[in-house]
Amino acid sequence: MMNKNAHGALYLAGFFLIAANLRGAITCVGPLIPTLRATLGLTATGAGALNTLPLLAFAAFSPLALFGRRFGIERTLLAGLACVALGTLARSLDGVATLFAGTLLLSAGIGLGNVLLPSLIKRDFPLHVPNMTTAYSVAFGLAASIASGVAVPLTLVLPGGWRGAMGCWALLAVIGLLVWLPTARAARPDPPAAPDSPEPPRRPVWRSPLAWQVTGFMGLQSLGFYVSIGWFPSYLQDRGFPPSSGGWLLMLLQVVSLGVGFLIPPLVRRARDQRWLAFGGASLMALATVGLLWTPRAAVLWFALLGAGSGASIILALMFLGLRANNHAEAAALSTMAQSVGYLIAAAGPFAFGAAHDLTGSWDAPFFALGGLALTQAVLGYRAGQARTL
Repeated sequence: MMNKNAHGALYLAGFFLIAANLRGAITCVGPLIPTLRATLGLTATGAGALNTLPLLAFAAFSPLALFGRRFGIERTLLAGLACVALGTLARSLDGVATLFAGTLLLSAGIGLGNVLLPSLIKRDFPLHVPNMTTAYSVAFGLAASIASGVAVPLTLVLPGGWRGAMGCWALLAVIGLLVWLPTARAARPDPPAAPDSPEPPRRPVWRSPLAWQVTGFMGLQSLGFYVSIGWFPSYLQDRGFPPSSGGWLLMLLQVVSLGVGFLIPPLVRRARDQRWLAFGGASLMALATVGLLWTPRAAVLWFALLGAGSGASIILALMFLGLRANNHAEAAALSTMAQSVGYLIAAAGPFAFGAAHDLTGSWDAPFFALGGLALTQAVLGYRAGQARTL
């Protein structure tokens, strides 16, 4: 049932605009890393730190989503959009300091949305968690794929080169702010739960093995995705691909991911649980990672397979936040844990991948390690996909 304070179509438009702002400002960076390194003098480790910073911010600021309980989910999401808009603009100013500071601010805003949108779905659409999760995943996936694909071409047509290509995504956040503002103004904080209310989590999620399995699956699929968008374009350039190829291949990855995403809800409805879906998606990610290392000239195939695996994995990870919870309060607690700890796990990926490349002077070790982590994700997904709740 839709929240009584929602305004129908305006509510849904705002909801999907928030979702669209959860990835684009980040995925546009990977194809621009070679340009940033050349113009700002970033080392591979420094570029890895830039790719890692959003994930650290997601982990650090996800607990602030608890303000949604005090001020209302809608108003907290509005504050998150404001952070995305301001941070995206600040990041496009000249200098390394503003690049990192703006990235931190916009990532803090995205971190709020990451946690609160699954809780909003559990609260307002409790009977349609798979479908609504897929719909909002498609929204942020579409924005992410477009941002990756047009990043390099935009440097050629917008003022400021890479600054314009990165700063233009503030416009999407401003549009989201304006559309969501009426919903945020009309909303009120959730009333305190009665002593005998079933709303609070039955036990602390930190003590649940299932919650840790969901968290591990969330963290490792995010690690694989962000290493891919942060480093695979640079790897391809080292293998002789032109600079624009990385962006277009990332766009292919995310378009395939979107297509696979539409298949997940009917499969979830027909299957007894999600064990084999989660295991299969993560296994495809492992195969594609090692395949790209061995046969980079077949990059189109490997990026398509990676998109299929990561598309299934991200949607299942987000679905688990609702499907494994008993109510929206428990979903919020699980979402906070999975996204704070999960993104802390993921944050090690881009930095460690770049550092391993610097230390060894080769791509072999980081690629094999990434493939091994994808197999670990498959095992955790098999456990998290069992039909049970916290």
